[in-house]
Amino acid sequence: MEALEEKVEEEQREEELKALEVSDTFQDVEAEASGEQASSKSDGQNHFDCRSIDTSQLPASYQTNTLQEEKLLALAAHFQQQYKHLCPARQPLFLHPANECGVQKFVSTTLRPTLLPYSELYNWDGCASFISDFLTMEPLKCPLTLPTSLYSPTTILSCQRGNCFDFSVLLCSLLLGAGYNAYCVHGYATREMCNLDQSLELCPLLSKPQQRQVPKEGVEKSTKYRVKPLLLHMAELQQEDMEKAELEAAEKSKGREKEEEVEEPRADPWHGLRVHAWVLVLAGKREVTESFFINPFTGSSHSTRDEHFLGIESIWNHKNFWVNMQDCRGGCKDLLFHLGDGSSWEAMLSGSTRPPQASKEEKELLERDEDDLQGKEQAATSLDMPPSWVAQLQLSPTELQTRYPQGRKVTLYKKAKLEKWAPYQHEKGLVQRLSCYTDLPCTEVVEVREWFKHREDMLERREVNKQTQLSTDYFSPGHLFHLKAHSYTSLEPEAERRMEFYHEARADDLQRCHASASRLTEHFVGRADLLHLLHVEFAEGEKKPTLDGSKTGRSFRPVVLIKESFQRNPAKPAEEDVAEVVFRIPERKIHLTYHLDENSITASKREFFQVAERDMEGQKIFRTHEMCITYEVGSSEKGKSRYQLYKLFQRLSKEEQKLKEEIQQFEAEVLDILKMCEEKEAAVKLFLPISDTERDEKRRQQHEAMKSTVEEKLPGPEEQPLDFLAPFLRPVGHGEPLSRRQALRVRESCLADLRQQLRHRLSIIQDRLEKVFPALLPGSVCAPLAGGHCTAPAGPQIKDQNSSKVTELNPLATADPSSSAGWGQRG
Repeated sequence: MEALEEKVEEEQREEELKALEVSDTFQDVEAEASGEQASSKSDGQNHFDCRSIDTSQLPASYQTNTLQEEKLLALAAHFQQQYKHLCPARQPLFLHPANECGVQKFVSTTLRPTLLPYSELYNWDGCASFISDFLTMEPLKCPLTLPTSLYSPTTILSCQRGNCFDFSVLLCSLLLGAGYNAYCVHGYATREMCNLDQSLELCPLLSKPQQRQVPKEGVEKSTKYRVKPLLLHMAELQQEDMEKAELEAAEKSKGREKEEEVEEPRADPWHGLRVHAWVLVLAGKREVTESFFINPFTGSSHSTRDEHFLGIESIWNHKNFWVNMQDCRGGCKDLLFHLGDGSSWEAMLSGSTRPPQASKEEKELLERDEDDLQGKEQAATSLDMPPSWVAQLQLSPTELQTRYPQGRKVTLYKKAKLEKWAPYQHEKGLVQRLSCYTDLPCTEVVEVREWFKHREDMLERREVNKQTQLSTDYFSPGHLFHLKAHSYTSLEPEAERRMEFYHEARADDLQRCHASASRLTEHFVGRADLLHLLHVEFAEGEKKPTLDGSKTGRSFRPVVLIKESFQRNPAKPAEEDVAEVVFRIPERKIHLTYHLDENSITASKREFFQVAERDMEGQKIFRTHEMCITYEVGSSEKGKSRYQLYKLFQRLSKEEQKLKEEIQQFEAEVLDILKMCEEKEAAVKLFLPISDTERDEKRRQQHEAMKSTVEEKLPGPEEQPLDFLAPFLRPVGHGEPLSRRQALRVRESCLADLRQQLRHRLSIIQDRLEKVFPALLPGSVCAPLAGGHCTAPAGPQIKDQNSSKVTELNPLATADPSSSAGWGQRG
């Protein structure tokens, strides 16, 4: 007995010491939190102040509680007492905090499921990204304790600030309105997640998705004459081994550098005690196959086994409140989210404890637990959840488009900084900029990526390498020169550059080109002449073209070589299908290479020597067969005559002159592109949609003037609308009551007038068809017959179910029941 008493006394002393340590810890945390708030205030940041909220304009539901809400609060207080008695070591539950008016409200009634009328907010990722961008994060006053208040989502939307609980309630309201099975979660998370510290995380824009390697067809097929790996040359094997060794050494050195650069986070003395709130989305609705978490601060999804989430105290939605009864010492990776299991989740209201998909065993367990409850508690817990006290959530299109607080947001990542702007907030149309650095303190920039919108020059994205000064611009369809991408180090004409075009919109089907001071290479796609490559070489040391001056006054570089490459034309024999043409202009030579035949190992070739038409003395020079050297594959019978070779030479000479002109035209086009890039970048202009009359003042004035003009033209109350029956009612007396016979007479006159109008229109259509289509084939719908009339096509037919009579639906043929002429009879 004495030993037992000594053990009890030792346990009591240890509990007292732990309680003292916890109290000291809470005091240190509060001191640190107050110090952090003071330092942030000294930095000039505006913090959320509840006293600035005007509560006088809020609805009555914000300031008072209904009888049903009072009963729910009493039930919550009783539930809290039972929870403290059964779980004295756990933290209190987040059940009924005060709202902005100081009135206690149950957390489930603070949720207001709302579906906003914007397509961007129909899915969970759109809602999460909008909430993370639209609101500014406010840390909890004490990171280890629950907040004393929980404001309504309408107030959070108007103030655009809030803590993790405010973020979660607003996001959960939107997800519930969009049809997701979403819940707010009160739990514990890491310091980085609670403080929105992403300085040690990789930027999502830099993470490349893993590409699945699809095996190529025919790779695994073994052929009879396939060379085996063992028969490869020893030198090749040695070379492969050397390359592998070099790659392994490079990877090891990179791994060492990365290990040296990795900055380990400092130890957190309150790991596992930091309070955090997030959103849980369970599978089953909106095609969600697996449950996941959403961090409201970043808008990103996480697995329920993520190590950043360290435990869960409770969850709730707009219908019920559940307490987690599972062990969270290993985090959330082992938690089960079967809310119908009473051993894992304790529900506050019994009316929603049994899920619709609960199994028989779960139903038996729930019924057994319900039988054990006392009558008073059972009557109390059967209370239905009252409706939400929050007003309808509203969001204007301007707020949705502005998105970020003050139109800009900055996020720091590991060796990267991401800046975001709302549309039309940046003068150059910039909406996003990612700066990559070489070091963790982010002092030396290595690369900058920028995204643009609504620019008149159709610039969509730009990447700049600060080390090589290489810039790459990407354009959306609609560019004046159909430019798709442009890589350059300078906008000077002689600088090296690469261009890509939307070849479907160009007449020459140019896909891309590579230009430098001495060379030009163009690639084509889908040309009728099967040309796919054009290579040009210029004379070195010549004067380069400039951006200034007109097209007629420009001086172009002299061309020394032109090479054309063609694809195979299956309609021609290989020995007659040209594969490559080379024009050596200073040497005055033209070299032709034909495609290789399947049964040959060499290709046919021809080489022409260009000579002047007259010699130095003015005498005419006659060309002979020695001016063309020919090598033909196969028998000599296939050779061409001198006349045919002479005609081929003339055609090639004209092609050479044509190519020179096309090259000069393309050089002029490149100069125009560079000039336009300089001008557009110096004075960036943004285009506005036609419907955006708020930003375009001139268009807004025109819209208001047009609106006022239309309103003036509308008939006033004293003006009478046009009466179409007045001509038919005048013979029988306008404004007087009609008898049955008079009404039938008016009806017949109206129908007769309608038939007359239809006949008149039909005659006009027939006359025009006879003039425009006089030679249509016989038997067509509008083919003229011998009499010069058109035959009516057979209209759709409907068969009466009660009789075998078939009715033809042709409104023109049946317009006059008394006429048997039909559609082809003129009126």
